Amino acid sequence: MKLKVICLNLWQGGNLMPGIIDFLKQQDADILLLQEVYSGTEPELPENYRSIDVLATNLNYGYFDFQPAMLDIVPEGKIESGNAIFSKYPIMRSSNVFFTDLYRERNAHDPAEFPTTPRSLQYVSVDANGTDLNLFNFQGVWDLDGDNYSTQRQVMSEVIIEQIKDKEHVILAGDTNAKTSNKAIAEIERYVTNVFGYDLTTSFNMKRKDNPGYATACVDMIFVSSDIVVVDKSCPEVDISDHLPLITTVELH
Repeated sequence: MKLKVICLNLWQGGNLMPGIIDFLKQQDADILLLQEVYSGTEPELPENYRSIDVLATNLNYGYFDFQPAMLDIVPEGKIESGNAIFSKYPIMRSSNVFFTDLYRERNAHDPAEFPTTPRSLQYVSVDANGTDLNLFNFQGVWDLDGDNYSTQRQVMSEVIIEQIKDKEHVILAGDTNAKTSNKAIAEIERYVTNVFGYDLTTSFNMKRKDNPGYATACVDMIFVSSDIVVVDKSCPEVDISDHLPLITTVELH
């Protein structure tokens, strides 16, 4: 069977939410792997802090899983932030494993917090018409030097490998916060295939970035296990986030 999968960092929960909704409706993917997702529910909150509710209300997905990584302190209060997976297929189980720093409060807009911001690997197993499909979704530990193979990034790759190495039908995706040339990515690629490899110059939307270094940094990635065949892939230059979406169609064997 074939599946369409989208990976997207929403950018602070969805600063450009109307565009996100329109794009995701048009694409009508089977699986969404999303990062920087907020779970606020109070109706007076801006849309970006109500990511889960807004997406669930406006999109046609019967199942979703949200795994918080931190409790963000924002001007409007304290709201959980993390990763989310939306699926058209039933979710059978889920879990959340942290890389280094554990769940805590953080000042969301303080750059001094970024290097120690908690990051985690979300896992969801879905029943894709009888096939146990293992989905892994994460936002990587942050370092402005995308090639730095830091201790944190080494631990991140080790945690990911431990979780995926014995499973079949694996799709791993996320905003890795590391370049494709980073050794942490090379370690992960010993177990799964990087769908885009070195094809992309950047995965950032440069209309929303003022640091020119982002123009040559591809940090968003999708990986698949050997029992999954990539049928199609694209990275459209759409202005819906400060990252670009990754889209792939795969066939399960």
